[in-house]
Amino acid sequence: MTLLIPVLGDQLSPSLASLQNVDRKTSVVLLMEVWDEATYVRHHKKKIAFIFSAMRHFAGDLRTQGWTVDYVALDEPENTHSFTGEVVRAAKRHRATRIRTVTGSEYRVCQFQHGWDKKAGIPCDILEDDRFICSRDEFEHWAKGRRTLRMEYFYREMRLKTGLLMNADGTAAGGQWNFDHDNREKPACRLNYPSPERFNPDDTTTDVLKLVQHRFGEHFGELEPFALPVTRLQALKALEAFVGTSLPDFGRYQDAMMTEQDYLYHSSLSLCLNTGLLNPLEVCTAAAEAYEQGDAPINSVEGFIRQIIGWREYMRGMYWSDMPRFASRNELAAHRALPEFFWTGQTDMNCLAQSIAQTKREAYAHHIQRLMVLGNFALLAGLNPQEVSDWFLVVYFDAFEWVELPNVIGMSQFADGGKIASKPYVSSGAYINRMSDYCGKCRFDVGQKTGSEACPFNALYWDFLARHETRFSHNARMKNMYATWHRFSREKQQEYRSSASAFLETLTPAAPGWARKA
Repeated sequence: MTLLIPVLGDQLSPSLASLQNVDRKTSVVLLMEVWDEATYVRHHKKKIAFIFSAMRHFAGDLRTQGWTVDYVALDEPENTHSFTGEVVRAAKRHRATRIRTVTGSEYRVCQFQHGWDKKAGIPCDILEDDRFICSRDEFEHWAKGRRTLRMEYFYREMRLKTGLLMNADGTAAGGQWNFDHDNREKPACRLNYPSPERFNPDDTTTDVLKLVQHRFGEHFGELEPFALPVTRLQALKALEAFVGTSLPDFGRYQDAMMTEQDYLYHSSLSLCLNTGLLNPLEVCTAAAEAYEQGDAPINSVEGFIRQIIGWREYMRGMYWSDMPRFASRNELAAHRALPEFFWTGQTDMNCLAQSIAQTKREAYAHHIQRLMVLGNFALLAGLNPQEVSDWFLVVYFDAFEWVELPNVIGMSQFADGGKIASKPYVSSGAYINRMSDYCGKCRFDVGQKTGSEACPFNALYWDFLARHETRFSHNARMKNMYATWHRFSREKQQEYRSSASAFLETLTPAAPGWARKA
């Protein structure tokens, strides 16, 4: 009797459900590097290297713990380069009598898994992924019968469930649930920003870097320098470093954007969470303990925990509530092609150039760069949301479809018609100027509203509102915006719209095949 346990590249957790309560002597753990997963979109080179290295290190840890591990490397001659092909091959190789796996985080992977029993000719048990705080059934129960599914109310239930930042009497620590209004400061001067913990590549990682450069060298982004945490021990060290050095100032500056500061006070732990090297509850507990011990203020800790047990869990629930339709949502009928500069970074708009250049270097940008620079521009310009979503899935090391898709299609591009966001996340150049130092070094003048020298965000903002007035003019959160629009003279309105149109005509579409093979 041999039990085959396939473990996917985002399931690198010793607590994984499929690894519990089984006889290691009669079990084989299967890990697979397959071409299909590295190229279904053309992932950032650094992202591929991180996942492959983390998988190889995880396999080594399992062997040390007494597991029999069948590891299929990318360049193995018999590699079928698909999950299903490798599961079938391994089942035959080990004469497996049963398959035991944890449900994949992405819809398309789950579809593969549900065919493994027939393909392999043996039973396949698909277990729930219990590494999340809220199960899919629990989210469905929470959502049932609600007119709107707002994250804030879900987040409060997760606080009550976990007890994080809760007083003994059931009230929220600090006297309120949300301290977001305290988290919007722009640094007045250059501070001593701490860098995330960096890790030198060992021999395993070095081998992976050579492989990725050879096989995926044409993919987007820069592969080296590479200093990401690729083991659980390194991930724990990165967590400790964040809580000790960055968390105290994370809150007040979490929305700020600064030139040549890729991380500021952000943790960049999302890649460890999304691949299983860290557990969300242990990360939140570490932050909560820093508050309880007086080492970090409530606004920083609450804001950080909200991103994990609030947004992260909520996005997973929203993803599964609407798949597979979610992937094709386009409620604003946006069809403009993604501009070439999203791939090259060559644009005179400094905020976009800075955010894209950082993304190419690090496979990382923080949430305000993603939402209020890149996503804001895409929404204002009417870019096709599927192309925007594919770009985000390609370029960030923490991007897996279950979390990327609802963030982009729903929150960023409003393509779901408002199921996630109560209004579009749009702004003129004034917001970017308030929260960054980008505008002072830009060819365009953020103070000018129209014309060839004006910040393009200014005209695009009003043009967006004009294009979608029928849909949004009755939105309570947008009435002031439309009241301002209608105070403009007809000539001024036309000036904004003409300026936006002239700018959009300058955009060069990206060549096909950058994100997905043509």
